[in-house]
Amino acid sequence: MKRLFLLALSFGFLLLSCSKQSDELEPQLSLYQLETIDYFKEIALGFEFGTASKITRKWDGDLKAFIGGKPSPEILAELDKIKEEINTLCSDGFTLQTVSDSLQSNYYIFFGSSTAYVQKYPNLSELAKTNWGLFSVYWSSGNTLNRGHMYVDTERANLIQQKHLLREELTQSLGLAQDSPEYPESIFQSAWTTTNSYAPIDKELIRLLYHPDMKSGLDATAVELVLSEILLNE
Repeated sequence: MKRLFLLALSFGFLLLSCSKQSDELEPQLSLYQLETIDYFKEIALGFEFGTASKITRKWDGDLKAFIGGKPSPEILAELDKIKEEINTLCSDGFTLQTVSDSLQSNYYIFFGSSTAYVQKYPNLSELAKTNWGLFSVYWSSGNTLNRGHMYVDTERANLIQQKHLLREELTQSLGLAQDSPEYPESIFQSAWTTTNSYAPIDKELIRLLYHPDMKSGLDATAVELVLSEILLNE
């Protein structure tokens, strides 16, 4: 009887040891990955203005932008650069395109004065007084983005500022619509900056929002689970 008890005890210790070893082998998220998830939830859920629910929203089809106003050759070259960077980061089939026919477009980019912009969109007149760049997007009942517009004020902003505004407003139109004070070098920095490039964490947010496993309509809890799964499997 005593021998049987010792055997059972030894077997129990073996199971405990195996369980502990198995736990230690489970992949864990790095500190940077955890920070990325937190920043994603801060930037990708909801909007800076308005009372829209704090869930993910992304384009289901391509964003086809028609250009209006009087853009300079330099700002058009910057638009091509941003477009290429975004398309490189997206892997779910989404692409950002520019089209020459407004009837083929679902997004409008206006370069000009705030006065001219609000003539087209009067409901933005108050915001345009103090903002040199603005964007608006609209979505379906399934929370997928399907149309929108933005402007860059080419009268009050110089070329460097215009490039920054173009990158920020266009990127936020993808569904990364919030600002944050967290990362000074981020395009989503809430304080005024003139950064004209994506920080590494910005690229991660674009990549993860337009990953095949990321869907529209997810709240913070669901987003954390999806992002954890994506990052752990990479």
